[in-house]
Amino acid sequence: MTGDDRASDDVVLQHHFADTDQQRAANRMGMWIFLGTELMLFGGIFLGFLTYRVMHPHGFETAASHTDLLIGTVNTAVLLTSSLTVAIAVAAARLRDRRTGLAALGATLALGAVFLMLKGYEYYKEYAEGLIPGAGKAFPLEQEGTMLFWNLYFAATGLHAFHLTVALCLVIWMMLLWTRGTTDRVPEGTEAVGLYWHLVDVIWVWLYPLIYLAGR
Repeated sequence: MTGDDRASDDVVLQHHFADTDQQRAANRMGMWIFLGTELMLFGGIFLGFLTYRVMHPHGFETAASHTDLLIGTVNTAVLLTSSLTVAIAVAAARLRDRRTGLAALGATLALGAVFLMLKGYEYYKEYAEGLIPGAGKAFPLEQEGTMLFWNLYFAATGLHAFHLTVALCLVIWMMLLWTRGTTDRVPEGTEAVGLYWHLVDVIWVWLYPLIYLAGR
């Protein structure tokens, strides 16, 4: 690693912290508290899926059979790969390895964009089949619980897509900081973005079996 690829080790200490270790610990704790609130948000959706699946098992299995298993599986692989690239970015940030960090963040950005494009195409297919409740087309499934499944499906995947979009914006922000030479916030910032990205990935790993594997 050349000198051009290594950023300064200087970290700006905020006035209300005694030292940089205390500052890092406070930042990390704040991020974990935030992630906990996000888990509680999605936890309600997971509970809804599980509860109504018990109440309408055949309807949920029928509805899930109309999801695109191939796209869902490919998107799962895409997000799992992005977890690897963002982990590489965090490790590179700790080492002040700018070249590797930017490459890993760029790969993470590309994988996240691929996920959203595939999800958008999946939404388009579902709209064409009339599976979006209230979208103007007659809902094709008559079994009890099927429309409830699709309402939960769009609520969960739409909220997840929003969180992934936020994560992509944060990745772009970190890349800009590193490119512009604003290095004092890069290690902690990249770690925080990495934690948020992993949360988005973990949520999808939980959504995948609930949505795509019911009855399969």
